[in-house]
This record gives sequence, C-alpha cells and structure tokens, in this order.
Amino acid sequence: MDVRQVTQGTPVLQVEDLHVRFALQDADFHAVAGVSFTLHAGEIVALVGESGSGKSVTARTLVGLTGKNAKISAKRLSLIRSNNEIDLTQCSEADWRKIRGREIGFVLQDALTSLDPLRKIGQEIAEPILTHRLATRREIPNKVNGLLKTVGIPDPVNRADMYPHQLSGGLRQRALIASALAGQPRILIADEPTTALDATVQKQILDEFKSLAKLGIGILLITHDLSVVADIADRVIVMQHGRQRETGDVQQVLKSPKDPYTIKLLSSVPTRHSRGTWLTGRDPLFNWSASTTPISAIPETVLAVENVSRAFRLPNGQKLQAVDDISLTVAKGETLGIVGESGSGKTTLGKLILALQTPDAGNIQLLNQSWSTLKERQRRPLRPRIQTIVQDPLSSFDPQQTVEQLLLQPLELHSKLSTNEKQQRISELLALVSLDSKLLKRRPTSLSGGQRQRVSIAQALACEPDILICDEPVSALDVTTQAQVLDLLLSLQQKLGLAMVFISHDLGVVQHISHRIVIMKSGQVVEMGDVDQIFAHPQHPYTKLLLSSVY
Repeated sequence: MDVRQVTQGTPVLQVEDLHVRFALQDADFHAVAGVSFTLHAGEIVALVGESGSGKSVTARTLVGLTGKNAKISAKRLSLIRSNNEIDLTQCSEADWRKIRGREIGFVLQDALTSLDPLRKIGQEIAEPILTHRLATRREIPNKVNGLLKTVGIPDPVNRADMYPHQLSGGLRQRALIASALAGQPRILIADEPTTALDATVQKQILDEFKSLAKLGIGILLITHDLSVVADIADRVIVMQHGRQRETGDVQQVLKSPKDPYTIKLLSSVPTRHSRGTWLTGRDPLFNWSASTTPISAIPETVLAVENVSRAFRLPNGQKLQAVDDISLTVAKGETLGIVGESGSGKTTLGKLILALQTPDAGNIQLLNQSWSTLKERQRRPLRPRIQTIVQDPLSSFDPQQTVEQLLLQPLELHSKLSTNEKQQRISELLALVSLDSKLLKRRPTSLSGGQRQRVSIAQALACEPDILICDEPVSALDVTTQAQVLDLLLSLQQKLGLAMVFISHDLGVVQHISHRIVIMKSGQVVEMGDVDQIFAHPQHPYTKLLLSSVY
C-alpha cells in the first residue's frame, strides 16, 4: 500500500480546548466541552466513554460531519503537515471534500450501512483514489487489489467483484478500512469499528490497525470496549458528559486509574474475576461454586435439544449445514452460554429453540413436552413459557406504540386478565426492571439504549416465562449500561428461577453470566461444559484459539 512518508512520533493532529454545541429549541446542548489532545504519526489514541460522552461527536468534528446545527470553537484545531497547518475550524465544505479520505480516513461501526449496497467493493475503494486523482483508471485494479491485500482480504481479485452483502461481517469491515485508506491518509479515525464482530475477527481487525500504525498512520480509535483499548492503544482519553475525565498512558490509566469515573467504568467490565458479583457494585451476589449446579436447588430440565440439525440451500445450489447434530439441556435457574464466530450456527440454533425455524432432524422439548414437532396452533399455548430478548429492541418494537402499549401486547395475546389486572401487571413489570412509570407514555425512539433493553426484558417477562433466549442482548450497549442489564438479568434469574440461553460473541460477558458454556464452530458443538473449567482448561483447538483472541 502507498503511504505518504511521515516520521514516527511527528504530531499530525492538534486539538486544544475543543467545544461543540448544538442549537436546540430551548437552549444549546454542550456535547463536547474543552477536549484537548495531540495525535502523533504511528500512534493509537483511544477515546472511551459511555453513550452520550461526546466521543463520537469529537470524531465527527475532526472530519467535518457534525452538521450545520453545530457550533464549533477551539483554541486550536489543526491538521499538521510537514510544511504548514490547516485550521479545521475555518474549513468550507469544499475544503472538507479535499481533506476527507486524503488527509483523514474515517471508519464507522456498521460496514453494511456505510458501504453502498449497489456498488461492488472494488468500485467503493476506487472512488477516493479517483476523487483525489491518485491513479489513472488503468492503474485502479492494481491499487484496489493492493489495498485489499493490505487489510488481509484473501482472494482480492474476486472479492473486489463482490457486493457488500456477499461478504462476511469481518471482510466487510476490512473492505471499509481499505476504502478509508485508499486516499493514503496520514490519519485514520475509527468509530466503534469492532463492536459487532466476534472475538477472532475482532482480533484480526485490531491487528490490522497495529500494522497501519507501524506504517506511520496516526489512529484515533473511538470505543466503549476497554479490552480493545488495552489491546492496541498507546494513550487513552476517558470522557463523560463531553468532558475529559482522565488522560494518559493506556497501561497507567487502566491499571492505576485516578478519576472516580474511570474507576467506575473499569469496575463495570465483566471479566473472569467478576463472576458472583454485581458489576454495578462488586458486592457478593451469591455463592457461585465452580460446578454445573445452577442457582436453583432443583435442577429441573426446562429445555432439551436432542440431535438437532438444520441445513439451507444456497443460491448457487450448495448445501450449508447451519446446525449439525446438536444436543444440550438447560435446567431451571441455569444460564447456558453459546459462543461462536459469525456463521457458527448459534443464531440459527436460537431460532430453532424458539420454533421460528423447523429442524430437519432431531427433537426439541420444552418443559418435558414436545415442542419442535408441534404445529403452530398446538404450540401456541406454550409460547408464553419461552420468550426472547434481542440485540436491538428498536428494530422489533412498533415505533408508533408507547411503552405501555408494548407491554400490553403480550398480556392481551396470552392472558385472560381484566383491564385493572393488566395495569397492575404492567406496574409489577416496571418495578422488576427498575423503570419509572413516567416512561409509559413515551415511544421507543425517545428512550436510551438501556431503557429500551429494559422494556424488551419487561415485555419478555409479561407472561411469566420459564426460559429466556437472549441473542446478543448487551452487545450494542456501552459498558456501564451493559453492566446494569447483566445485573438485572442475574437478579431476575434469582427472583424468578428463570432458565436462560445466552448467545453472544463476547467471551467476558458469557463467562460472567453463564454456568455452562457451548462452543460452536461450523454448525457443530466442539466443546461444552462448566464455564470455569473450559476457560481454565480448554481442550479443543478452536476453543483455545477463541480464548487466545481475548485472554
């Protein structure tokens, strides 16, 4: 890959006393208040904080994407070149078009929405090369292939001829990075670039960032994942409510934090040492012995999956075995974690358990009754006993309905309660998930991510289920909100004796919340057992690889 020569350690970006305000109807909202830092060539600086901390607004300010409603001021906001500086506060839109891609590359979280679905990957990467006149059209294919190789995409010639939806999540993210690098920028800003990726793919992407830093590119990484920060950042800036709370060498800040907010943020991260504690308090939660015995004193089987398989026919006629001869059980009060990379079959298994898909072979029993073999009409009376919590409740909620209407839905479908009894049940649900009754008249779009997930949990609990199927329920949440939701799920499990199947790519979360764990690869279970035993002594090579990506 062609990289402009920059001496390692040379300042490339200077931010001093940055303020960003947005004009609202009543008053200005101060999104960023006094942020200062310097980014050097070959350095990775991480901006961390929970949702609303101002880290993404800071990033967008540096590429001129805050919008016309933003008021930006700074003592210094400079792009530093070898022979001059560019004052970014004075840039017109025409100036920004010359800077974006050429001076500063920008990588967003969701490659599928960032990449044009109607353009092939090669065309997407070629655009900044042509825009900044860095090559002739005849030279473009070689340039594109070189960029794809740089970010570790195999078979670049064929991949360049594919559309975004034809690539896996990891390859799409690499293609987005390649597009950001096409203009040979000296600075790369990455906003939550690995949030939706599984552990092995995340490690591969982070390794790409390390390689880019070695080439002299200065990288500003925006993330809420402190394990990512610990892995690749040189320095870290902790933000809250638009302000810097702590700044310094990454190891110093993470190992010996000084600011109370940084300490709170670090204590909210689920780790191998956090099992049996509240993440929001670290007080003992219960005596969680390293055995397969669930919280419930009586290990009554709630769910039994017996030799279940499911295959799909691909457009090219080939057969994809998504789930291959899987057997497992879940007891009352037990959490079974299911882990695997993208395409491992864990989400398909979840859909089979929920009877949203039918297995080709095998049988699933719910509460010692037939489940997968029933017709939907026969299955309907059992539906309330098994409920789901999804990653993004906003996509499953009717945006026109209020919280009250969303909670009434399952009660009207599956219960014979009177109107007064339904209102009483809604009050009980709000208390269970610690939500204020003032939110009942609000719509989902006006709630925070954590509040929406609590509404989703309350909706799932409305008809008193025996088991919850949780598919990536906290992966879209910042670390403190994630901690609150995990504590809530454990609290509800204790109170109600719920069984849970917890599907996730986050090994720290799964280890924190699960009693037993299933490791999936290519539709098969490669290892299953007590979570502490597997994390301490993995047997299968893939499990060892998966754990080595994180620990």
